[in-house]
Amino acid sequence: MIGSIIIGAITGMLAGKIMNSHHGLLMNTLIGMAGSTVGHFLFGLIGFSAYGFAGFIVDIIGACVVISLARKIA
Repeated sequence: MIGSIIIGAITGMLAGKIMNSHHGLLMNTLIGMAGSTVGHFLFGLIGFSAYGFAGFIVDIIGACVVISLARKIA
C-alpha cells in the first residue's frame, strides 16, 4: 500500500513534467495511481503485460493519458 502511494507520486510527478502540467503532491499521487490502472488496462488490451521497469514506463504512459483526458474534459 505504501509502495503504491510512493510509486504513484513519482509516476504522477514524471508524467506532469512530460506533459508540462503543474499539480501538488496529492494530485500527482492520484494521477499516478489512476495512470497505472489506465496504462496497464490499455496495454493489456493489446496483449502486453509489463513488470519491473517496463511496468513503471507503462504507469507513466497511463498517467500521461489521464492528464490528457483531464485537459480535454476541462
